[in-house]
Amino acid sequence: MELIDQHAKQIMEGCKERAREAGLRFQDESLEYIVSNRDLIELSPKIMIPTLYDYWVHDVEVLKGRGKYELYPGNPYETVINTRPPISFYNDNNPDWLNVMIFYHVLGHIDFFQNNLYFRHTWEYDFTGQALSDKRMIAKLRSEKGRQVDYIIEFSRAIDNLVAYHHEVSRYHQPSSSSFSQRLDFYLDVFLQNREKVNIGEYVKEIERYNECIRSYGKSLGEETFFAEVEKKYPHFRAIYEKNREKKSEEEQDLMQYLLNHSEFLNKDENKWMKSVMEVIRKTSLFFQPQIRTKIMNEGWASYWHEVLFMQDDRIKGHEVDFARVNAGVTAMQRVGLNPYALGMRLFQFIEETAEKGKYTFDFRRIRDAGQRKEYDAATGKGKEFIFKVRENLNDFLFINNFCDQDFMDHYDLFVAGKRLNQEKMVWEYFVKSRKAEEYRKMVNDTLYHPPHIQLDMGKSNEGKLYLVHRFEEKPLVQEFIANTMMGIEYLWGSPVQLETAEVIPARSPSAIYSMSGPSPVPADQRGKPKIKWQRVLYTMEKRKLTRRILYAMD
Repeated sequence: MELIDQHAKQIMEGCKERAREAGLRFQDESLEYIVSNRDLIELSPKIMIPTLYDYWVHDVEVLKGRGKYELYPGNPYETVINTRPPISFYNDNNPDWLNVMIFYHVLGHIDFFQNNLYFRHTWEYDFTGQALSDKRMIAKLRSEKGRQVDYIIEFSRAIDNLVAYHHEVSRYHQPSSSSFSQRLDFYLDVFLQNREKVNIGEYVKEIERYNECIRSYGKSLGEETFFAEVEKKYPHFRAIYEKNREKKSEEEQDLMQYLLNHSEFLNKDENKWMKSVMEVIRKTSLFFQPQIRTKIMNEGWASYWHEVLFMQDDRIKGHEVDFARVNAGVTAMQRVGLNPYALGMRLFQFIEETAEKGKYTFDFRRIRDAGQRKEYDAATGKGKEFIFKVRENLNDFLFINNFCDQDFMDHYDLFVAGKRLNQEKMVWEYFVKSRKAEEYRKMVNDTLYHPPHIQLDMGKSNEGKLYLVHRFEEKPLVQEFIANTMMGIEYLWGSPVQLETAEVIPARSPSAIYSMSGPSPVPADQRGKPKIKWQRVLYTMEKRKLTRRILYAMD
């Protein structure tokens, strides 16, 4: 692995100038490396972070990668990571025209990393430098503690998808000063309405009294004067408010954070080193969370800009056909399956065109006539401005569910493909299952990263046990992972662990469920499908033994 030569670096700097003129924003410094296929295979398990800590799973993935490459050799055009400065990797045999296209794609990624708010918590430090320090720390501990270090990494990685990522990001988007205190919000929105259940007249009087106190005494003294009267009328208010704050603080902690703070086992002097390892795993997970949650947007944004900028670049001359072939291979919209590059790029193009015509306005939304909607064009000139705001504020879920509408589906002739077995020819057949936007969004949403929502239940965590509740979202946990994951949590907690979750009730009479004889009120496309019924189940891990108990059937 070595830095690109000065000729290629000069091309990159020229791409930066053109990208900035088009509106992209990114820091000046960047590092570009030429890598071999061997380098890529060894870096891929470490998510392209050369300084990431060593772990046996990485070695296994390297061996798998070598085997796959022997059977199916192929080279990615580029890989870029969100570090300070950003680092990108390239093959050593790219011609100049291809490097121009790739550099524009990379700059699109860098602009996304450094401006999308879901990456906000990664902007103020260099992850590669931190990872190198963590790697050295883990290597030192491994020389002292041996294989036990790998057990802690294993147990921590089993729950590193449960980190409170959104809470972490929200800390960077808190307003610097709020016109209303948390205490006032709790009093007006929770205490009066939910607990005391005051009528609307009393509620309005309290708001007027607060405003009068602020006008008479100023914000700070006025609020204290207001709450002095509140505590005279409701002596129990302070205790309830403090209890609510404590409860909210506990709820905001993710599982790994709670173990770090409250596990008696981890806080023993001889075990405190384990917390350092766990903190590395948690910090690494938080760093990569936004990349997992913005895959379609990120790749779509980079593809949009490599096409726009390359088509305007004079260095394309003589290579139009080559560019078209490479670009089509990257951004072709698949009829079956999902290509995040293609979907993201076309969504950005469609959003720009729609915003340019003023179709994201109330005036347009009020139009019901199909002909008028099709011909509507307010010529706002704000298409580019709009997509930059989209790039800054959304993730994949919001991107898809806000903009993948029926107009987008019709514009690109998209559909959801179904698959069925032709029993006569014994081959699989693909067919158009649906052209509705809601079905397409559901298909895409099913591919998005969505870890289970598992919360701590402090009321049921007694006698040293840790009680976890899996929030029901019509998706069961993967049963084969439950035992090992809970065994790891029990080890880190130092006491028994319980997990309440939802599972599908096995069908007792398959023949009755799948019967299609006689008239049926069930739609034709739904006949023969079993009706799913759920039940709450409690798993208990105690002394490395897992037991399961059915709690109740869900309605």
